[in-house]
Amino acid sequence: MKIVPDTSVVIDGRITSMIKAGEYKGATIIIPEAVVAELEAQANQGREIGFSGLTELQELFRMSEDHVIELQFAGDRPSLDQVKLSSGGEIDALIRNVALQHGARFVTSDLVQAEVAKAKGLDVVYLKPQIGDFSPLSIDQFFDEETIAITLKERAPPMAKVGKLRDIRLVTLRDTPMSEHELRFMAQELLERAKRDPDGFIELERRGITVIQIGSLRISIARRPFSDGMEITVVRPIVDLTLDDYGMAPEIKKRILGNRRGVLITGPPGAGKTTFAQSIATFLADHDFIVKTMEAPRDLQVPDHITQYTALEGSMVNTAEALLLVRPDYVIFDELRKSEDFGIYADMRLAGMGMVGVVHAMEVHDCLQRFCDRVDYSILPQIINTIIYITQGEIAKIYDLELTIKTPEGMSGDAHARPVVVVREYSRQEPEIEIFRYEGETLVMPLRRGGVGEAIAPAAPVDLVSEPGENVSWKVAEKEVQREIGRYTSGPVEVRIISDNKAVVYIEDKDVPAAIGKGGKNVSAIVNKLGIGIDIRPLSELEARKSVEEEMQLGGGIKIRFDRKQLVIASPENRGKIVDVFAGKEYLFTATVNEEGDILLAKNSTIAQEMIKRYNEGETIRLRPV
Repeated sequence: MKIVPDTSVVIDGRITSMIKAGEYKGATIIIPEAVVAELEAQANQGREIGFSGLTELQELFRMSEDHVIELQFAGDRPSLDQVKLSSGGEIDALIRNVALQHGARFVTSDLVQAEVAKAKGLDVVYLKPQIGDFSPLSIDQFFDEETIAITLKERAPPMAKVGKLRDIRLVTLRDTPMSEHELRFMAQELLERAKRDPDGFIELERRGITVIQIGSLRISIARRPFSDGMEITVVRPIVDLTLDDYGMAPEIKKRILGNRRGVLITGPPGAGKTTFAQSIATFLADHDFIVKTMEAPRDLQVPDHITQYTALEGSMVNTAEALLLVRPDYVIFDELRKSEDFGIYADMRLAGMGMVGVVHAMEVHDCLQRFCDRVDYSILPQIINTIIYITQGEIAKIYDLELTIKTPEGMSGDAHARPVVVVREYSRQEPEIEIFRYEGETLVMPLRRGGVGEAIAPAAPVDLVSEPGENVSWKVAEKEVQREIGRYTSGPVEVRIISDNKAVVYIEDKDVPAAIGKGGKNVSAIVNKLGIGIDIRPLSELEARKSVEEEMQLGGGIKIRFDRKQLVIASPENRGKIVDVFAGKEYLFTATVNEEGDILLAKNSTIAQEMIKRYNEGETIRLRPV
């Protein structure tokens, strides 16, 4: 009997299993050169399925040496053009042609390949996904009922995370290090199971990394060049909680069943966010909501009536477009990471869809910063109604967001009001975070607290009236930024820290290109090293600010400032108004106060000179709104 297997049954190990079972003992196994070329290409790309398939070919060769089968190679290797058209079936056609030429039985586990082969008149054996009990996997020996995850690395002893969320410990499973041969065997076994098991699939395949899902197990197989050695990591859920198992469950239910349907779940890695998202998904589905999930990789353990979607054609944007047509009541978006993920969440929420998003962040303000870097902060309350902070498997806090017009906490009294997003802890309804724009930057400012219910200024005042030196951490950051920028400059370096994650640096105009570097390389390296945003400006701008020669208080909240070029009348309470200016009882002129609360006059103008003269003569300068 002549047998021609295609790539799919070589990769999943079905052909060798059937020979060992005696089904094709003594048969002539003909391997198309197109199969060899395809496996070789996959292996060269660092894909685990390529190595698995080559291992199967080696096993077939050993069987032929033992005279269990006869092994032949036939057909032509695909050309470059055929490789480029492989997605259209060119490689599959070459494999089928070998079966036609030799009058052989064609064995495949690819449904499309099987149907085309039948249409060509071939004797086809289609191997369906295996249904029924499977033999234990080799990795099962490393698991017990308390094991959360295992890490198997060549040249290192196997390690496991054991325990519950609040009591996780790392244990060594044996003293003998894992060998590469042992890991290769396990990897092939896992890939074969993923291909055969209806509950198994390959989630991700990249050069040096393969991620597969088998039931509740998420398995990562890494090899060189991605890692410095072969490694298999297996993670599984050991906790299955309902929403009622959490504290504050009644408040969460009221919100998601009502009209507060923009929910964000945040917390550090391993805190139990995904488990909590699963409980919300199950609760909503049990209360007559149509629930879908967006995951890459698919990690949630949810009932079968909740459909789990991944990236469509590699993009969550395509998945979102499909979901907007499906129109579910709620979408669970697990692990927002990329910039497009945050935009997708916002777009779907603004379209009226209920959204539950999961974001990794150590603190709530870190989570909000990630959003503000990608979405205009003023729409946050429209897309996020509730933030749930999870730590150690429990709900630590629930937050509400609201947009208001006010002066941000910690800013000087003459700073003008602006749109501010206030983030409040729901039980006390006291602000803990404020988000606003300052000098073109969106700032997410946590508010420190001196005692229960006592709100004080932010970690440091935001406006430039305050000296950075008053905050020790800012003073240290100022020195570090000054030192790093000084490596690229020959002139003075003036640093102004304006927030925990923002610094303005003034340097000589001629030093600016060197400090920024080609394509921003130098300043980006400093930002990554220090973890603080840097805005580089020419020193001439700072000197213009320092050129103020005198500031005079006139009473009634009015100030006059003048430098070499300008005379400025400052009256914040008349911001945006048209006013008459008087010296004593005599009218001088009419002007409009700008949004900053200033009237700007050229210093050498007749009006400005008259103002200075009247002031020096002791006359009272006053403004009267028209």
